[in-house]
Amino acid sequence: MDMDPKLKNIMDFLDQIAEDTSVPRNIRRGATDAKARLTRKDEALDLRVTSAIMIMDELANDPNIPLHGRTLIWNIISQLETVK
Repeated sequence: MDMDPKLKNIMDFLDQIAEDTSVPRNIRRGATDAKARLTRKDEALDLRVTSAIMIMDELANDPNIPLHGRTLIWNIISQLETVK
């Protein structure tokens, strides 16, 4: 089964955050967690998307995240909201 191109794009952005060493480790871990959540096949898509949005929203409110990371997270959240 092929993945939705929009979802694939979101996964690429999550990978970008997870691999960015200028972003704190807990933010990178959160991006990895959100990606893992989105790839689970045993849950409905809307539940996976909502879980990922909640994780990303929590990360966006972290005071230690650099501005470029926060902007990227907001971008991911807005893209996730269109997947629903």
